[in-house]
Amino acid sequence: MKKEYDFKNAKRGAVVPTPPGKSRVTIRLDNAVVDWFRKAVDEAGGGNYQTLINDTLVDYIHKQREPLESTIRRVIREELRRAG
Repeated sequence: MKKEYDFKNAKRGAVVPTPPGKSRVTIRLDNAVVDWFRKAVDEAGGGNYQTLINDTLVDYIHKQREPLESTIRRVIREELRRAG
């Protein structure tokens, strides 16, 4: 390592800028939850566990807004696909 580093052009803040439409937040999750998502990503062949958590939350939100009739129809279609 160098004895001295030149920081006169350095910038403070996140190393990677936050993309538009995203927010940088700190959240506390149970270790078991984080481990589950990391394992799911590993078993899928790679990826980002944070993206998987985000996708899961988005999916949950959309299903909460889904009317009961649409939910029933969706579940029946999914089950018919599995059976057929």
